[in-house]
Amino acid sequence: MNAISAGALAGIKVIDLTRVLGGPYCTQMLGDHGAEIIKVEPPQGDETRGWGPPFKDGAASYFIGVNRNKRGMALDLSQPQGREVLFRLLETADVMVENFKTGTLERWGMGYETVLQHRFPRLVHCRVSGFGADGPLGGYPGYDAVIQGMAGLMSVNGEPEGAPVRVGVPVVDLATGMNATIAILMALLERGRSGKGQFVEAALYDSAIALLHPHMANFFLDGKPPKRTGNAHSNISPYDQFKTGTKRVFLGIGNDRQFARLCAEIGRPDLAQDARFRSNGDRVMNRAALRAELEAALASVDGVALTTKLLEQGVPAGPVHDVPEVVSHPHTRHRQMVVEKSGYRGTGNPVKLSRTPASVRSAPPQFGEATRAVLAEAGYAPAEIEALIAAGIALAPKREAAE
Repeated sequence: MNAISAGALAGIKVIDLTRVLGGPYCTQMLGDHGAEIIKVEPPQGDETRGWGPPFKDGAASYFIGVNRNKRGMALDLSQPQGREVLFRLLETADVMVENFKTGTLERWGMGYETVLQHRFPRLVHCRVSGFGADGPLGGYPGYDAVIQGMAGLMSVNGEPEGAPVRVGVPVVDLATGMNATIAILMALLERGRSGKGQFVEAALYDSAIALLHPHMANFFLDGKPPKRTGNAHSNISPYDQFKTGTKRVFLGIGNDRQFARLCAEIGRPDLAQDARFRSNGDRVMNRAALRAELEAALASVDGVALTTKLLEQGVPAGPVHDVPEVVSHPHTRHRQMVVEKSGYRGTGNPVKLSRTPASVRSAPPQFGEATRAVLAEAGYAPAEIEALIAAGIALAPKREAAE
Protein backbone atom coordinates (compact mmCIF):
# COMPACT_ATOMS: atom_id res chain seq x y z
CA MET A 1 0.00 0.00 0.00
CA ASN A 2 1.15 3.50 -0.79
CA ALA A 3 1.29 5.55 2.41
CA ILE A 4 1.16 8.81 0.43
CA SER A 5 -2.17 8.30 -1.32
CA ALA A 6 -5.14 10.27 0.00
CA GLY A 7 -7.35 7.48 -1.31
CA ALA A 8 -10.37 7.20 -3.59
CA LEU A 9 -12.73 8.08 -0.72
CA ALA A 10 -10.87 11.17 0.52
CA GLY A 11 -13.42 13.75 1.62
CA ILE A 12 -16.00 11.17 2.75
CA LYS A 13 -16.73 11.30 6.48
CA VAL A 14 -18.02 8.20 8.24
CA ILE A 15 -19.39 7.94 11.76
CA ASP A 16 -18.68 4.37 12.82
CA LEU A 17 -20.84 3.13 15.69
CA THR A 18 -20.08 -0.54 15.07
CA ARG A 19 -18.38 -3.13 17.22
CA VAL A 20 -16.99 -6.66 16.85
CA LEU A 21 -16.21 -7.61 13.22
CA GLY A 22 -18.64 -7.10 10.31
CA GLY A 23 -19.09 -3.36 10.81
CA PRO A 24 -15.48 -2.58 11.77
CA TYR A 25 -14.22 -4.57 8.78
CA CYS A 26 -16.46 -2.46 6.53
CA THR A 27 -15.28 0.84 7.98
CA GLN A 28 -11.62 -0.21 7.90
CA MET A 29 -12.06 -0.92 4.19
CA LEU A 30 -13.51 2.56 3.72
CA GLY A 31 -10.76 4.08 5.85
CA ASP A 32 -7.98 2.29 3.97
CA HIS A 33 -9.27 3.97 0.83
CA GLY A 34 -9.23 7.45 2.29
CA ALA A 35 -12.52 8.02 4.11
CA GLU A 36 -12.31 9.79 7.46
CA ILE A 37 -13.57 7.28 10.01
CA ILE A 38 -14.64 8.44 13.46
CA LYS A 39 -15.08 5.31 15.55
CA VAL A 40 -17.52 6.05 18.36
CA GLU A 41 -17.27 3.41 21.09
CA PRO A 42 -19.64 2.91 24.01
CA PRO A 43 -18.37 3.56 27.56
CA GLN A 44 -17.34 -0.08 27.94
CA GLY A 45 -15.48 -0.02 24.62
CA ASP A 46 -15.64 -2.37 21.66
CA GLU A 47 -15.76 -5.80 23.28
CA THR A 48 -13.14 -7.16 20.89
CA ARG A 49 -10.54 -5.07 22.72
CA GLY A 50 -10.69 -7.92 25.22
CA TRP A 51 -10.85 -10.83 22.77
CA GLY A 52 -7.36 -12.14 23.37
CA PRO A 53 -4.62 -13.05 23.98
CA PRO A 54 -2.54 -11.91 22.23
CA PHE A 55 -2.64 -8.28 23.39
CA LYS A 56 -0.61 -5.18 22.65
CA ASP A 57 -0.94 -1.96 24.64
CA GLY A 58 -4.13 -3.27 26.23
CA ALA A 59 -5.91 -4.15 22.97
CA ALA A 60 -6.41 -7.65 21.59
CA SER A 61 -5.21 -8.65 18.14
CA TYR A 62 -8.86 -9.17 17.18
CA PHE A 63 -9.53 -5.44 17.64
CA ILE A 64 -6.20 -4.35 16.15
CA GLY A 65 -6.86 -6.35 12.99
CA VAL A 66 -9.93 -4.41 11.83
CA ASN A 67 -9.66 -0.91 13.30
CA ARG A 68 -6.76 0.92 11.65
CA ASN A 69 -7.24 4.25 9.88
CA LYS A 70 -9.84 5.35 12.42
CA ARG A 71 -9.99 8.11 14.98
CA GLY A 72 -11.36 6.83 18.25
CA MET A 73 -13.76 8.56 20.61
CA ALA A 74 -16.27 7.34 23.16
CA LEU A 75 -19.83 8.45 23.87
CA ASP A 76 -22.63 7.20 26.09
CA LEU A 77 -25.46 7.18 23.56
CA SER A 78 -27.90 5.87 26.14
CA GLN A 79 -27.88 9.42 27.55
CA PRO A 80 -29.79 12.22 25.76
CA GLN A 81 -26.71 14.45 25.88
CA GLY A 82 -24.66 11.75 24.18
CA ARG A 83 -27.19 11.51 21.38
CA GLU A 84 -27.09 15.29 20.95
CA VAL A 85 -23.34 15.05 20.46
CA LEU A 86 -23.89 12.36 17.84
CA PHE A 87 -26.41 14.59 16.05
CA ARG A 88 -23.74 17.31 15.97
CA LEU A 89 -21.27 14.88 14.40
CA LEU A 90 -23.81 13.77 11.80
CA GLU A 91 -24.22 17.34 10.56
CA THR A 92 -20.96 17.01 8.61
CA ALA A 93 -21.06 13.25 7.97
CA ASP A 94 -21.72 11.40 4.73
CA VAL A 95 -22.22 7.95 6.22
CA MET A 96 -23.24 6.42 9.53
CA VAL A 97 -22.61 2.71 10.10
CA GLU A 98 -24.08 0.93 13.11
CA ASN A 99 -24.91 -2.56 14.34
CA PHE A 100 -27.22 -1.90 17.26
CA LYS A 101 -29.98 -4.34 18.09
CA THR A 102 -33.10 -3.67 16.08
CA GLY A 103 -35.20 -0.95 17.68
CA THR A 104 -32.38 0.62 19.71
CA LEU A 105 -32.02 3.76 17.59
CA GLU A 106 -35.79 4.11 17.33
CA ARG A 107 -36.07 3.89 21.10
CA TRP A 108 -33.45 6.61 21.37
CA GLY A 109 -35.36 8.87 19.00
CA MET A 110 -32.87 8.31 16.17
CA GLY A 111 -34.75 6.07 13.75
CA TYR A 112 -33.89 6.55 10.09
CA GLU A 113 -37.43 6.87 8.75
CA THR A 114 -38.75 9.05 11.54
CA VAL A 115 -35.75 11.26 12.28
CA LEU A 116 -32.45 10.81 10.45
CA GLN A 117 -33.61 10.98 6.84
CA HIS A 118 -35.43 14.24 7.55
CA ARG A 119 -32.75 15.86 9.67
CA PHE A 120 -29.85 14.65 7.50
CA PRO A 121 -31.26 14.07 4.01
CA ARG A 122 -27.86 13.35 2.41
CA LEU A 123 -26.85 10.80 5.04
CA VAL A 124 -26.26 7.19 4.03
CA HIS A 125 -27.27 5.10 7.04
CA CYS A 126 -25.88 1.57 6.93
CA ARG A 127 -26.99 -1.10 9.38
CA VAL A 128 -25.14 -4.37 9.88
CA SER A 129 -27.45 -6.88 11.56
CA GLY A 130 -27.87 -10.56 12.20
CA PHE A 131 -31.17 -11.25 10.46
CA GLY A 132 -32.57 -7.91 9.38
CA ALA A 133 -35.30 -6.02 11.21
CA ASP A 134 -38.37 -8.02 10.20
CA GLY A 135 -39.49 -11.50 9.22
CA PRO A 136 -39.67 -14.60 11.46
CA LEU A 137 -36.10 -14.09 12.72
CA GLY A 138 -36.07 -10.30 12.46
CA GLY A 139 -34.30 -8.49 15.27
CA TYR A 140 -32.61 -11.54 16.74
CA PRO A 141 -28.88 -11.26 17.54
CA GLY A 142 -26.45 -13.08 15.27
CA TYR A 143 -22.84 -14.18 15.56
CA ASP A 144 -20.83 -15.62 12.72
CA ALA A 145 -20.71 -19.27 13.74
CA VAL A 146 -24.37 -19.37 14.73
CA ILE A 147 -25.33 -18.01 11.31
CA GLN A 148 -22.95 -20.46 9.61
CA GLY A 149 -25.03 -23.20 11.18
CA MET A 150 -28.44 -21.69 10.53
CA ALA A 151 -27.76 -20.65 6.93
CA GLY A 152 -26.38 -23.98 5.76
CA LEU A 153 -22.66 -23.26 5.49
CA MET A 154 -21.73 -25.80 8.16
CA SER A 155 -23.89 -28.45 6.46
CA VAL A 156 -21.61 -28.45 3.40
CA ASN A 157 -18.33 -28.13 5.30
CA GLY A 158 -16.51 -31.14 6.72
CA GLU A 159 -15.68 -34.72 5.85
CA PRO A 160 -18.36 -36.87 4.15
CA GLU A 161 -18.88 -39.16 7.14
CA GLY A 162 -18.24 -36.50 9.78
CA ALA A 163 -20.32 -33.83 11.48
CA PRO A 164 -20.90 -30.35 10.04
CA VAL A 165 -17.90 -28.11 10.71
CA ARG A 166 -17.54 -24.36 11.17
CA VAL A 167 -15.49 -22.66 8.45
CA GLY A 168 -12.16 -21.82 10.09
CA VAL A 169 -12.43 -18.07 9.50
CA PRO A 170 -15.42 -15.82 10.35
CA VAL A 171 -16.42 -15.82 6.70
CA VAL A 172 -19.98 -14.61 7.35
CA ASP A 173 -18.86 -11.55 9.32
CA LEU A 174 -16.24 -10.72 6.73
CA ALA A 175 -18.62 -11.19 3.80
CA THR A 176 -21.22 -9.04 5.54
CA GLY A 177 -18.61 -6.32 6.04
CA MET A 178 -17.78 -6.48 2.34
CA ASN A 179 -21.46 -6.34 1.41
CA ALA A 180 -21.94 -3.34 3.70
CA THR A 181 -19.02 -1.62 1.97
CA ILE A 182 -20.54 -2.31 -1.45
CA ALA A 183 -23.94 -1.05 -0.27
CA ILE A 184 -22.45 2.20 1.05
CA LEU A 185 -20.53 2.85 -2.15
CA MET A 186 -23.64 2.19 -4.23
CA ALA A 187 -25.67 4.60 -2.11
CA LEU A 188 -22.97 7.29 -2.34
CA LEU A 189 -22.82 6.85 -6.11
CA GLU A 190 -26.60 7.20 -6.37
CA ARG A 191 -26.52 10.21 -4.04
CA GLY A 192 -24.29 11.89 -6.60
CA ARG A 193 -27.23 11.78 -8.99
CA SER A 194 -30.20 12.34 -6.66
CA GLY A 195 -28.62 14.36 -3.87
CA LYS A 196 -30.34 12.08 -1.36
CA GLY A 197 -29.00 9.55 1.09
CA GLN A 198 -30.78 6.32 1.98
CA PHE A 199 -30.93 3.44 4.43
CA VAL A 200 -28.90 0.37 3.46
CA GLU A 201 -28.54 -2.91 5.27
CA ALA A 202 -26.25 -5.93 5.22
CA ALA A 203 -27.44 -8.90 7.28
CA LEU A 204 -25.29 -11.85 8.30
CA TYR A 205 -28.06 -14.31 7.40
CA ASP A 206 -28.44 -12.92 3.88
CA SER A 207 -24.69 -12.80 3.34
CA ALA A 208 -24.27 -16.42 4.47
CA ILE A 209 -26.96 -17.65 2.10
CA ALA A 210 -25.37 -15.67 -0.73
CA LEU A 211 -22.18 -17.69 -0.14
CA LEU A 212 -23.90 -21.03 -0.80
CA HIS A 213 -22.81 -21.29 -4.41
CA PRO A 214 -22.80 -23.80 -6.03
CA HIS A 215 -24.65 -25.87 -3.44
CA MET A 216 -27.89 -23.93 -3.63
CA ALA A 217 -27.70 -23.75 -7.43
CA ASN A 218 -27.24 -27.54 -7.50
CA PHE A 219 -30.23 -28.02 -5.22
CA PHE A 220 -32.41 -25.77 -7.36
CA LEU A 221 -31.55 -27.90 -10.39
CA ASP A 222 -31.64 -31.48 -9.08
CA GLY A 223 -33.53 -31.20 -5.78
CA LYS A 224 -30.88 -33.24 -3.94
CA PRO A 225 -29.61 -31.96 -0.58
CA PRO A 226 -25.87 -31.15 -0.89
CA LYS A 227 -23.50 -33.50 0.89
CA ARG A 228 -20.21 -32.76 2.60
CA THR A 229 -17.26 -33.60 0.40
CA GLY A 230 -14.30 -32.66 2.61
CA ASN A 231 -11.73 -30.84 0.51
CA ALA A 232 -13.25 -32.07 -2.72
CA HIS A 233 -15.54 -30.05 -5.00
CA SER A 234 -19.06 -31.31 -5.57
CA ASN A 235 -19.02 -30.45 -9.28
CA ILE A 236 -15.37 -30.78 -10.37
CA SER A 237 -12.74 -33.55 -10.15
CA PRO A 238 -9.92 -33.65 -9.34
CA TYR A 239 -10.43 -30.53 -7.25
CA ASP A 240 -9.07 -31.68 -3.91
CA GLN A 241 -6.17 -31.82 -1.48
CA PHE A 242 -3.59 -34.58 -1.91
CA LYS A 243 -0.56 -35.87 -0.05
CA THR A 244 2.70 -35.92 -1.96
CA GLY A 245 6.18 -37.14 -1.11
CA THR A 246 6.85 -33.83 0.63
CA LYS A 247 4.02 -31.34 1.24
CA ARG A 248 0.25 -31.48 0.89
CA VAL A 249 -0.99 -29.80 -2.27
CA PHE A 250 -4.30 -28.71 -3.69
CA LEU A 251 -5.05 -29.51 -7.32
CA GLY A 252 -7.78 -27.42 -8.96
CA ILE A 253 -8.32 -29.12 -12.31
CA GLY A 254 -11.08 -27.31 -14.16
CA ASN A 255 -10.95 -28.79 -17.67
CA ASP A 256 -9.67 -31.71 -19.76
CA ARG A 257 -6.57 -29.85 -20.97
CA GLN A 258 -5.46 -29.17 -17.40
CA PHE A 259 -6.13 -32.79 -16.47
CA ALA A 260 -3.97 -34.05 -19.34
CA ARG A 261 -1.11 -31.78 -18.27
CA LEU A 262 -1.38 -33.01 -14.68
CA CYS A 263 -1.30 -36.62 -15.79
CA ALA A 264 1.74 -36.04 -17.97
CA GLU A 265 3.59 -34.22 -15.20
CA ILE A 266 3.15 -37.06 -12.70
CA GLY A 267 4.13 -39.73 -15.23
CA ARG A 268 0.65 -41.07 -15.87
CA PRO A 269 -0.42 -39.67 -19.27
CA ASP A 270 -2.56 -42.78 -19.74
CA LEU A 271 -5.06 -41.54 -17.15
CA ALA A 272 -6.23 -38.79 -19.49
CA GLN A 273 -7.27 -41.45 -22.01
CA ASP A 274 -8.91 -43.74 -19.47
CA ALA A 275 -12.62 -44.02 -20.25
CA ARG A 276 -13.41 -43.42 -16.58
CA PHE A 277 -11.67 -40.03 -16.58
CA ARG A 278 -12.02 -38.55 -20.08
CA SER A 279 -14.42 -35.71 -19.15
CA ASN A 280 -15.10 -33.82 -15.97
CA GLY A 281 -18.45 -35.58 -15.67
CA ASP A 282 -16.66 -38.94 -15.92
CA ARG A 283 -14.13 -37.89 -13.32
CA VAL A 284 -16.82 -36.72 -10.89
CA MET A 285 -18.70 -40.00 -11.28
CA ASN A 286 -15.50 -41.99 -10.70
CA ARG A 287 -13.78 -39.68 -8.24
CA ALA A 288 -12.85 -42.45 -5.76
CA ALA A 289 -11.04 -44.47 -8.43
CA LEU A 290 -9.34 -41.34 -9.75
CA ARG A 291 -8.18 -40.35 -6.30
CA ALA A 292 -6.62 -43.77 -5.75
CA GLU A 293 -4.70 -43.50 -9.01
CA LEU A 294 -3.48 -39.96 -8.26
CA GLU A 295 -2.45 -40.72 -4.67
CA ALA A 296 -0.31 -43.61 -5.86
CA ALA A 297 1.39 -41.44 -8.47
CA LEU A 298 1.88 -38.48 -6.11
CA ALA A 299 3.41 -40.49 -3.27
CA SER A 300 6.95 -40.04 -4.58
CA VAL A 301 6.55 -36.54 -6.02
CA ASP A 302 7.93 -33.28 -4.58
CA GLY A 303 4.69 -31.34 -4.02
CA VAL A 304 6.13 -27.82 -4.19
CA ALA A 305 8.09 -28.55 -7.35
CA LEU A 306 5.04 -30.19 -8.93
CA THR A 307 2.73 -27.26 -8.26
CA THR A 308 5.31 -24.80 -9.58
CA LYS A 309 5.58 -26.75 -12.84
CA LEU A 310 1.78 -27.00 -13.11
CA LEU A 311 1.32 -23.27 -12.55
CA GLU A 312 3.87 -22.57 -15.26
CA GLN A 313 1.69 -24.66 -17.60
CA GLY A 314 -1.51 -22.85 -16.67
CA VAL A 315 -2.80 -25.52 -14.29
CA PRO A 316 -4.18 -24.19 -10.96
CA ALA A 317 -2.31 -25.93 -8.16
CA GLY A 318 -0.50 -24.96 -5.01
CA PRO A 319 1.05 -26.19 -1.76
CA VAL A 320 -1.11 -26.04 1.37
CA HIS A 321 0.60 -23.37 3.48
CA ASP A 322 0.13 -22.49 7.14
CA VAL A 323 -0.27 -18.88 8.25
CA PRO A 324 3.42 -18.20 9.03
CA GLU A 325 4.33 -19.48 5.57
CA VAL A 326 1.75 -17.18 4.00
CA VAL A 327 3.06 -14.16 5.91
CA SER A 328 6.66 -14.82 4.83
CA HIS A 329 5.85 -15.76 1.24
CA PRO A 330 7.46 -13.36 -1.25
CA HIS A 331 4.25 -13.02 -3.26
CA THR A 332 2.35 -11.96 -0.15
CA ARG A 333 4.88 -9.17 0.29
CA HIS A 334 4.86 -8.29 -3.40
CA ARG A 335 1.07 -7.92 -3.33
CA GLN A 336 1.41 -5.71 -0.23
CA MET A 337 -0.85 -8.02 1.76
CA VAL A 338 1.26 -7.48 4.87
CA VAL A 339 1.53 -3.83 5.85
CA GLU A 340 3.70 -2.22 8.50
CA LYS A 341 3.80 1.28 9.92
CA SER A 342 5.43 2.58 13.10
CA GLY A 343 5.29 -0.74 14.93
CA TYR A 344 1.88 -1.71 13.55
CA ARG A 345 1.64 -4.80 11.37
CA GLY A 346 -1.57 -5.90 9.69
CA THR A 347 -3.24 -7.59 6.77
CA GLY A 348 -3.11 -5.54 3.58
CA ASN A 349 -6.09 -4.27 1.65
CA PRO A 350 -7.17 -6.58 -1.19
CA VAL A 351 -8.72 -3.81 -3.35
CA LYS A 352 -6.05 -2.35 -5.61
CA LEU A 353 -6.55 1.01 -7.35
CA SER A 354 -3.84 2.31 -9.68
CA ARG A 355 -4.03 6.07 -9.06
CA THR A 356 -5.50 6.15 -5.57
CA PRO A 357 -4.25 3.05 -3.74
CA ALA A 358 -5.21 2.15 -0.20
CA SER A 359 -2.83 3.20 2.56
CA VAL A 360 -2.19 2.86 6.27
CA ARG A 361 -2.28 6.33 7.76
CA SER A 362 -2.81 5.47 11.42
CA ALA A 363 -2.74 2.49 13.74
CA PRO A 364 -5.91 1.33 15.56
CA PRO A 365 -6.89 3.96 18.14
CA GLN A 366 -6.53 3.74 21.87
CA PHE A 367 -9.86 3.96 23.66
CA GLY A 368 -11.20 7.52 23.51
CA GLU A 369 -7.90 8.97 22.30
CA ALA A 370 -9.49 11.44 19.85
CA THR A 371 -12.58 12.33 21.89
CA ARG A 372 -11.42 15.84 22.72
CA ALA A 373 -10.17 16.56 19.20
CA VAL A 374 -13.34 15.35 17.51
CA LEU A 375 -15.55 17.35 19.86
CA ALA A 376 -13.46 20.46 19.28
CA GLU A 377 -13.79 20.02 15.52
CA ALA A 378 -17.56 19.73 16.00
CA GLY A 379 -17.58 23.18 17.57
CA TYR A 380 -17.53 22.42 21.29
CA ALA A 381 -15.60 24.84 23.47
CA PRO A 382 -12.91 23.44 25.80
CA ALA A 383 -15.10 23.97 28.85
CA GLU A 384 -18.01 22.19 27.19
CA ILE A 385 -15.78 19.27 26.28
CA GLU A 386 -14.48 18.88 29.83
CA ALA A 387 -18.03 19.13 31.16
CA LEU A 388 -19.16 16.30 28.87
CA ILE A 389 -16.22 14.20 30.03
CA ALA A 390 -16.82 14.99 33.70
CA ALA A 391 -20.46 13.95 33.30
CA GLY A 392 -19.50 10.66 31.69
CA ILE A 393 -21.27 11.56 28.45
CA ALA A 394 -17.98 11.55 26.53
CA LEU A 395 -14.99 9.49 27.58
CA ALA A 396 -11.33 10.31 27.08
CA PRO A 397 -7.95 9.52 28.64
CA LYS A 398 -7.11 11.60 31.67
CA ARG A 399 -5.04 14.66 30.94
CA GLU A 400 -1.48 14.69 32.21
CA ALA A 401 -0.96 16.76 35.33
CA ALA A 402 1.28 19.15 33.42
CA GLU A 403 -1.63 20.10 31.23
